[in-house]
Amino acid sequence: MSGPGGRRDREPARVIVADDQSMVREGIVLVLGLLPGIEVVGAARDGEEAVALTAELAPDVVLMDLRMPRCDGVEATRRIRAEHPGTEIVVLTTYADDDSLFPALRAGARGYLTKDAGGEEIVRAVHDVLDGRAGLAPAVQRRLLEQLMAQPERRPGPSGEGPRGPRRQADPLPDGLTEREAEVLTLVADGLSNQEIGARLSISTATVKTHINNLFAKAGVRDRAQAVRYAYQHGIVAPPGRTIT
Repeated sequence: MSGPGGRRDREPARVIVADDQSMVREGIVLVLGLLPGIEVVGAARDGEEAVALTAELAPDVVLMDLRMPRCDGVEATRRIRAEHPGTEIVVLTTYADDDSLFPALRAGARGYLTKDAGGEEIVRAVHDVLDGRAGLAPAVQRRLLEQLMAQPERRPGPSGEGPRGPRRQADPLPDGLTEREAEVLTLVADGLSNQEIGARLSISTATVKTHINNLFAKAGVRDRAQAVRYAYQHGIVAPPGRTIT
């Protein structure tokens, strides 16, 4: 739950549902309409309609199917995130394979659920992405961790530059990150929202956003999912079962 004055305490999340199967689309709209904290403001039959409705209605979140005609969910996600960065994307699809999952996350989706998710799980994912967290199904989180664990440890080249393994305290931070930015990144990887990070570090939410924007720019990442992957790859955060020495 958001704290006092949090978004969910003020107004429901405005959502567009995008799915090419009319029965599925109408069913999702019906279920969400019965749950608190959500206002369905539109429904799209494909990615092109999702992009057009986003431009027209400025929703908080689009629930995006992936395999749709004319413009698939990955391309629609990429276009919406580029043209309307205030709108978040939660993928809602039948498929949880790597060929579907990773392109969607790279395109800018911050949530990923399969269609066996219940209404309350969908609502929770919508609220999570609006609070700055990743709205991922447990199976998707496990798959992301498995991929990270499967990646071989990378070390610096002879010049001392390039990808590196877990960072020792004496090692310089990559890409000019400051210690505070690395600290914020660690808390992002722990799944904390901006408000929670601010409380943990005794700084304002606005200052947290500034640190996140700065580290995103330095690291060359677009969203929190990419930032978490960056943190693991550069040894700022140790994957489960490993420690940074």
